Amino acid sequence: MDINQNPEQRARDDIDKQLNAAGWAIQHNKKINWSESLGIAIKEYQTSVGPADYVLFVDRKPVGVIEAKQEEAGQNISTVEEQSFGYANAKLKYLNNEPLRFIYEATGVITRFTDLHDPKPRAREVFSFHTPQTLYNWSKQQKSLRSRFFDIPELSSDGFRPAQIKAIKNLEDSFRQNKPRALVQMATGAGKTYTAASFIYRLLKFSKASRVLFLVDTKNLGEQAEQEFMKFVPQDDNRKFTELYNVQRLNSAYIASDAQVCISTIQRLYSILKGEELDEKAEEENPNESSWQTKEPLPVVYNQKYGIETFDFIVIDECHRSIYNLWQQVLDYFDAFLIGLTATPDKRTFGFFNENVVSEYTYEESVADGVNVPYDVFMIETDITKNGAKIDAKELIEKREKLSRKKRWERLDSEEIYTSNKLDRDIVNPSQIRNIIKAYRDNLPKIFPNRLDEHGVVEVPKTLIFAKTDSHADDIIKIVKE
Repeated sequence: MDINQNPEQRARDDIDKQLNAAGWAIQHNKKINWSESLGIAIKEYQTSVGPADYVLFVDRKPVGVIEAKQEEAGQNISTVEEQSFGYANAKLKYLNNEPLRFIYEATGVITRFTDLHDPKPRAREVFSFHTPQTLYNWSKQQKSLRSRFFDIPELSSDGFRPAQIKAIKNLEDSFRQNKPRALVQMATGAGKTYTAASFIYRLLKFSKASRVLFLVDTKNLGEQAEQEFMKFVPQDDNRKFTELYNVQRLNSAYIASDAQVCISTIQRLYSILKGEELDEKAEEENPNESSWQTKEPLPVVYNQKYGIETFDFIVIDECHRSIYNLWQQVLDYFDAFLIGLTATPDKRTFGFFNENVVSEYTYEESVADGVNVPYDVFMIETDITKNGAKIDAKELIEKREKLSRKKRWERLDSEEIYTSNKLDRDIVNPSQIRNIIKAYRDNLPKIFPNRLDEHGVVEVPKTLIFAKTDSHADDIIKIVKE
């Protein structure tokens, strides 16, 4: 960077680089080559109110303007909207043009965008510029996405529970109010994924959304979501979701051009933006518990292959986890509505979604409605669970790699004392797991007295066992089978 450049010229240079990365050819008004690119950004183009910093042409037709300001003025960039609106409504030299639809204000660091075809148009911050192809496609549509929200018909209540109806209706109202983030809080077991598949179907069918991302934090959750979409049959069609729309679970750095629903882990999405391949083992644990955990926010740069318009909507499953904390830049990259799904939101979750909670359905409400069953607590506690334990020096122990599960034997040089919070993560004690599973089995008649058959044998109900990691789950499964 030339330190002698004035701040406004530095901003122009940065804007030029961003435009080039998004596929725009930069040209000056004195020498225009229309054949260079689908999208051409012409500097200092004369208008009836003075020269505009940039006028955007797509397929030789003017579609938008960019008002450039120096970075130091970035925090007040919204104050120049009136100026950029003036250029958008002006007549261009040599052209008898209609008002230009797409407006940007940019500093090279901050970029704001307005689509004048939106209902009650207002600027929103975007990571970078949209591609010429995107503005070309939008120009050919009679209505913008935000206008098409008003084409979504009233939801039929057939086949839905009241809480699901409320969530879908309120979410669609939130879209119509142009709120960029919304949170759906729904108890586990109350049908969150079915609700998500329903509103995604309606967004694709009625608002003509181009692509939706269903974001998870583990490969296992991604596989479960894919199965849900494969089973889902909408109320107004007897075909399955996957017969109507292309669903792709991302397992490489490739996003299919015809994919209308993509399912991905946050880890893979980050690797795609970086243009790197990802080992599937990195998707087996959520980012809080795996080697992907970082102390600093992850840097994201513009990806020419997958621009900011790649997704119209991002649905974030289990959004109470910290994927939106250190990983927020990955979400902010896309010019998309964000919808969070969780049973257990916390203060950070409410803050991230701008406190726009479109639906709340607690576990207690789900029990009262007969959607979920109530629970009783049966406490099983071992000495190790409570107090931890120690491993004597010279003891031969098995060491295991968390992801590959590769094992090796090693003799301890000194005594190792471990606390209960290290159990099942850093230290595995199969005896402790075995005793808990045995205690559950042996106390089934006491826990479920109404499930005894005529011989006094209990009918074992469907049982969910929560594990701390995938490795811990493997140990539990092995002992349950024993």
